[in-house]
Amino acid sequence: MRLLFCLVLLFIFTSSYSYELADTSKTKLEAGAVVSLNSNGMASIPAFSLGKPAIIASISLAKNRFSYTPTLAYGFDLKLWFIDNWLNYKIIRKPAFELTAGFNLSTFGSKYNLPDGSILEAQRYFAYAMTGVYKFSEKNSLTIAYWNDNGQEKGTLRGHFINLVGERTDMNIGNNVQLSAALQIFCINYDGNNDGLFVAPKISSSVRNIPFSIFLQVTQALSSNISPFPGFRWNSGIAYRF
Repeated sequence: MRLLFCLVLLFIFTSSYSYELADTSKTKLEAGAVVSLNSNGMASIPAFSLGKPAIIASISLAKNRFSYTPTLAYGFDLKLWFIDNWLNYKIIRKPAFELTAGFNLSTFGSKYNLPDGSILEAQRYFAYAMTGVYKFSEKNSLTIAYWNDNGQEKGTLRGHFINLVGERTDMNIGNNVQLSAALQIFCINYDGNNDGLFVAPKISSSVRNIPFSIFLQVTQALSSNISPFPGFRWNSGIAYRF
């Protein structure tokens, strides 16, 4: 079984490498960044939120099949919320389908109150991910992803995240206004009572040729054993794309 698995991986990497040699148009470094102000910051997994306004900045660097996407998130008081460091490799890269393997080293800031003040503990995580994206057209896509999260400190979360996202982009309203909409359904299964099924739609709007956009994201727990029950949460904000 292990030999078969190795042969499958070898076939995938050989096929992708051959395709890479034939495609010389994607050898330049591609860079971009997004900075957003959030009313009620939500994490990459929307089941978890900061519960107060947040500043989130994300940078994307990509060349050929590799990409690096660091994200910094802070509260408005400039106290650390989380830092992500995603390193990804596209195993399959076709016009209609992409399969990406990823690894993330992250840090979460956890606040503990003491009788004479409070301390901020940095909790380390690493995660493995596999993500598939099917593009029905330039504007419509379906994404399915699996993460395996591993907290390193005592009491941190370990477990699984499965995510399904349908997205439509560049919907025109008149000549200048553009809308994008996504419907996210995900489940979490972490150690302890940290399981649940959630739905999280998101809509964003921008004006053509202007890098600013506004967005609204909500999360509703459909079922969960988390106490207290997560219920309904929302987040709105403004983003600037470089």
